Amino acid sequence: MRYVDGMMRIFFGGVCCLLIVGAPLLADENEWFVPLGRPPAAPPKRVNAGESFPPLPLPATPLRRSENKRQPSPPKLIGKVVWGESGTFTFSTGETARISDWNLCPADAKQLLRKAEGRLGVSYGVDEVTLAGFEGDPEKMPILFFSGTRTLKLDEKQLVALRGYVLRGGMVIFDSVAGSPYFHDSAAALMRAAFPESGVRTIPLDHPLYHMVTDATKVRYPKNLDADLPFLEGVYVGSRIGVVISKFGLGCGWDGREVPLLPKAVYYDVSSAEKIGLNLVSYAIGYARVGREEAKPEVFGAADEKKPTDELVFAQIQHEGAWNAHPNNASCLLQRLRQSSALRVNLKRVNVKPGKDDLSPFTFLYLTGLDDFQFDGAAVAALRKFFDGGGTLFINNALGLKTFDQAARRELAKILPGVKLQPAPLNHPIFRTVFNIGEVQYSPAVMTSKGAPNAPYLEGISLKNDLRVIYSPYDIEAGWNALEYPMARTVMPDSAVQLGSNILAYALTH
Repeated sequence: MRYVDGMMRIFFGGVCCLLIVGAPLLADENEWFVPLGRPPAAPPKRVNAGESFPPLPLPATPLRRSENKRQPSPPKLIGKVVWGESGTFTFSTGETARISDWNLCPADAKQLLRKAEGRLGVSYGVDEVTLAGFEGDPEKMPILFFSGTRTLKLDEKQLVALRGYVLRGGMVIFDSVAGSPYFHDSAAALMRAAFPESGVRTIPLDHPLYHMVTDATKVRYPKNLDADLPFLEGVYVGSRIGVVISKFGLGCGWDGREVPLLPKAVYYDVSSAEKIGLNLVSYAIGYARVGREEAKPEVFGAADEKKPTDELVFAQIQHEGAWNAHPNNASCLLQRLRQSSALRVNLKRVNVKPGKDDLSPFTFLYLTGLDDFQFDGAAVAALRKFFDGGGTLFINNALGLKTFDQAARRELAKILPGVKLQPAPLNHPIFRTVFNIGEVQYSPAVMTSKGAPNAPYLEGISLKNDLRVIYSPYDIEAGWNALEYPMARTVMPDSAVQLGSNILAYALTH
């Protein structure tokens, strides 16, 4: 890491990324380096809510009968990262307090886990972690937690270590403990540098993270912000959020603290912070297996590396949004389809950019995502030509999120003006190509909102009497790898495989 002309120049993976750290921003960040107060003496409140999840299978060693029955230490769920500097603060009374960048709210993570213990049915612990030589195992410590108010500075080696930890299934949480813009902006910039292919995105309110244990879509800020909506940002790794950045303070709410010495502080009240915190813990646990499985590289046979001839090729559209929601799941479906039918399919997924890549070799395109995206004029023209040639586009709404649903419908209207998606009738051939599908099993999140919960549901656009656009507003791809995505709007695995097989077979034979 080098500092040149007021910019922090980070070389990450051989690529130079510039993070602006102008002098005016740094000049007064020390105003945020003050004690946050004492934790309350009253016992913490608990939040009662809906769905619960099994505890993460972390290692624990049972006591032998001959040993003293001393309570074993709980498994470590959170590693609180030690960073920055320490100093002495002098109050107006003359009293002094020792404070550290990383630990302005010393009991934040411990208090959160104490509140979560009753909700999740198991006790978890917190450990202090340094990034020097860090090689964290996400299975042993699923969460790394950064807290602070001043500018967070990490070198290239530390960024590489954090990136590897997240890609292996770990989750990193950054809490701007009192709503400091210095900590938030630096954390977001560092994560953009560490994950240039993903970027930092706003987490939508219908995302599972806000609904794991309790609905946390309405919140309260005690001062300096007249709003009732939470705001979290994240980095997607596949369909999982591997990094969460809280612009406004969570830790002071977990610990029940007021923030009297920071007149500009913005933080959640106790109840709101607890709701978000419990959801964060539950999300890390509930999506741990998803993180490990979606981190595995795609595997396909050597024969499928060759240029295909008359096989169905799974060509996936790459766009500016979070386009790679389930990195390995397509291969799982293609392997099953090859085994269960006489259809010729290529096991290698091919990523294409309409308007830049030649689409003429492909008769099938797949589009999915987790958030907003747009096609430029060249992409729109290329996709119109693809439909003119008789191609079929399958669109899947990853996790069933509203943001992608709105974007997909908007972009389709640009490509095919004057026509709209319509529900496919239950007697349509697409429900009978490989499997005769009369009933579909959906996730609980779909069951609570769908009128006829077990009927198969696809939307489509017919061109020349055949469905050339097939759209699922519920995530079908999630089920191709037999994983659980708690609180997401998905199709369950057996039904997802059947629907996916029928869609691919229909595209190949029509």
